[in-house]
Amino acid sequence: MRTSQLFISTKKEAPAEAELLSHKLMLRAGLIKRLGSGLYTWMPLGLRVLRKVEAVVRSEMNAAGAQELLMPAVQPKELWEETGRWDVFGPQMLKITDRHERQFCFGPTHEEVITDIARSELRSYKQLPANFYQVQTKFRDEIRPRFGVMRAREFMMKDAYSFHASFESLQQTYDVMYGAYSKVFTRLGLQFRAVAADTGAIGGSGSHEFHVLADAGEDLLAYCPTSDYAANVELAEAIMPDSPSALRAAATQAMTDVDTPKQTACADVAALLGVGVERTVKAIALVTVAGEFVLALLRGDHNLNEVKIAKLEGMADFRFASDDEIRAALLCPPGFIGPVGINADIRVIADLTVAAMSDFICGANKPKFHLSGVNFGRDLPEPHIVADIRNVVNGDVCPDGKGGVLELCRGIEVGHIFQLRTKYSEAMNCVFVTEQNTQQAMEMGCYGIGVSRIVAAAIEQNHDAKGIIWPAAMAPFSVAVVAVGYHKSEAVKAAADQLYAQLVAAGVDVLLDDRNERPGSMFADMELIGIPHRVTIGDKALAEGMVEYVARREGEMKKIALSEALAWIQAQTKI
Repeated sequence: MRTSQLFISTKKEAPAEAELLSHKLMLRAGLIKRLGSGLYTWMPLGLRVLRKVEAVVRSEMNAAGAQELLMPAVQPKELWEETGRWDVFGPQMLKITDRHERQFCFGPTHEEVITDIARSELRSYKQLPANFYQVQTKFRDEIRPRFGVMRAREFMMKDAYSFHASFESLQQTYDVMYGAYSKVFTRLGLQFRAVAADTGAIGGSGSHEFHVLADAGEDLLAYCPTSDYAANVELAEAIMPDSPSALRAAATQAMTDVDTPKQTACADVAALLGVGVERTVKAIALVTVAGEFVLALLRGDHNLNEVKIAKLEGMADFRFASDDEIRAALLCPPGFIGPVGINADIRVIADLTVAAMSDFICGANKPKFHLSGVNFGRDLPEPHIVADIRNVVNGDVCPDGKGGVLELCRGIEVGHIFQLRTKYSEAMNCVFVTEQNTQQAMEMGCYGIGVSRIVAAAIEQNHDAKGIIWPAAMAPFSVAVVAVGYHKSEAVKAAADQLYAQLVAAGVDVLLDDRNERPGSMFADMELIGIPHRVTIGDKALAEGMVEYVARREGEMKKIALSEALAWIQAQTKI
């Protein structure tokens, strides 16, 4: 294609609302245009990238044995009521009403729709396993859409769903899809990591996330550099080398009141007392769905893992207590609360690390005071529950038992696979006739890839001060031929047209920049857009029978003979 035929709308500066680097560069390069909060038009250049990603995804899904279909974006309320998700999915679901007062939603996901298809079409074990996928627009009404297409309300997703006669069959397909996802992200040229993950709102049992590694990632990942272990921090287990009670040292201090007039944070209390923050214990007040007041205890330098604690008995869908609730239960303002002297009916959940502590420091349940030298069994009862309720940190023991330690990195989630088991098939009576002529609920798997999110994630991982550096498989064009003086020099025009025609004939995805612009402006646009290879044709080099070649990632200019340019470029652009 020629730039004279392509809509290009680059900008020197990104709009003020753009926060993330990928958002800024996508707007500056003219890949997307904002329509409203979390809503973006994919402009011609951006759509070319999106279609490249889709092509790789489709290729690997087809190779894995999945069959493509396309389900409606708008879904009837009745299907979601069958699974009970119409009311519990939450405000992310955009609900709409038609002229007949019938309620629908703009699909945030398609488990109900595909299960409805399966229960009417797949009746016998002879038809199983079956795996269907689509590339479809989804809508989730994010409370705060941000970061461009990274967290938009409307987005493009590939979602696949498999149906099975047994869990063994599901596991086989799950493993195949795990491999297919690894191939997708490898072919796209991305640095990624697959991690064990929580199943979240989708439900089911086994689950893995695929993350593009980038500093801007919202997810924190734990991995072991000496083994294959990797997990999202929300799932990564913080283990103890022995039981907490066995590790707990004997008390050596008396419990003492400590005046802390302004110190409410553990770090500030520790600094005042001249001790490490790891000697402190913080109490986090929670309220269950049933209205029970609960205290969660963590070491002062650790953070509560909400996913882990929500899995404990009675803690599903808990919330953090309000200041008024804290004052009513503990007769003390937040910042000074602790587990000593509280009512016996307040349940205390202690992290494993806390249960192993002695002579620790905590809130005194008295304004402007903390306690030091606190010990379980002497100054307060043993906790009601001792469990792993914290996020892992650098240096924690790896839970795979191979003797390694954990390290943390950030990632952008771009894919997620689940073993749904019978969560949806049982709720929607999706059954098949077995070989023994009995009815059985189908085992299900679910496999999602954020197609539009991949584009932004790739930019977060591949950029420099000049703009985007696309991996070869995702670039809108493989090669840019920049013709300097195209409208002034017949020699430049002839050479550029000839090389362009040769590249097109050879099947190379090429963009000929035939604009009547200054060379610096043309170079800047091609670098901002991120085309991997650039060939510059100008009078000075042509006089020597040469053209100039620059690889976007390396940035070093090389002169090559015009007569050898076609072969050179073909060699550089092989994917």
